[in-house]
Amino acid sequence: MRIAVFVSGGGTNLQAIIDRISSGDLPNVQIALVISSSSTAYAIERCEHHNIPSVVISRKNFSDMEAYDRAMLEALQKVSPDLIVLAGFLSLLGHGVVRTFENRIINIHPSLIPAFCGPGMYGIRPHVAALQKGVKVSGATVHFVTEEYDDGPILLQRCIDVLPEDTPETLQQRIMVQCEQVILPQAISLIADGLVCIDNNRAFILPGRQQENGGNHD
Repeated sequence: MRIAVFVSGGGTNLQAIIDRISSGDLPNVQIALVISSSSTAYAIERCEHHNIPSVVISRKNFSDMEAYDRAMLEALQKVSPDLIVLAGFLSLLGHGVVRTFENRIINIHPSLIPAFCGPGMYGIRPHVAALQKGVKVSGATVHFVTEEYDDGPILLQRCIDVLPEDTPETLQQRIMVQCEQVILPQAISLIADGLVCIDNNRAFILPGRQQENGGNHD
């Protein structure tokens, strides 16, 4: 399965995917292209280290959303990905990309959707909101992408306890390592193996193999 990975920053989730491919845990997956919304993203250097093609497509370089959307589609059509993976991608996708790749785009969000999600809830903000609310558990969600923010079918979730001494930064780091970098590669693996179906805006995992760390998935 050929995937395109979209990034905006450091690319830690991209690295998790690269590592799982290198280790043989994603044997049928190839990163065909990485698209970055920023020319200064460290994720681009990760691509160079691993000989992965990358391109920068930044919304600010286009006069309107339609031109940006067309540029995205043109780049994607050159590599014909089977799946698009948003791995810390902070820009909104255009209608053309979402409709062309319907049910073939997944996103990792740093909260347990439907909590702390939607417009403006990215980066450190979901963790700030979680601590302000005093939640006892938080985590990450892999969901399919629709034209609404964080509104598509949920595929996987994983949670951890929120500790009394947590700051937004420590909570962010633990969720990234213990949740995001676990369930994002797992979601890619399930889709590559044909074990995911979507029905009535719900994602289902078909029988076929035991899920990893099943007790921690919601």
